[in-house]
Amino acid sequence: MAHKKSRRHSAEFREAAAREVVDKSRPVDDVARDCGVTGQTIRNWVREFRAGHDTTDPELSGDERARLRELERRVRELEEENRFLGKSVAFFAKKHR
Repeated sequence: MAHKKSRRHSAEFREAAAREVVDKSRPVDDVARDCGVTGQTIRNWVREFRAGHDTTDPELSGDERARLRELERRVRELEEENRFLGKSVAFFAKKHR
């Protein structure tokens, strides 16, 4: 029995999801959850994207690229903390009315 590849998602959708991982350094599992697909599916899309695009940034050294990824990770953490604090403030403000 021949295996037919499912193409439920458009090429644009797959590329946008792959760019979230490659360009924005978002974790695969987060992107997968947002897109409603499995982590392996996102990894496959990232592999296809990298095969068709030059994803190296010649202007950044390895150390600079690692530092950029670390800073992007820290920004994500701070954004998550801010969302949590905003929800907490709203909860306590509502509770004390």
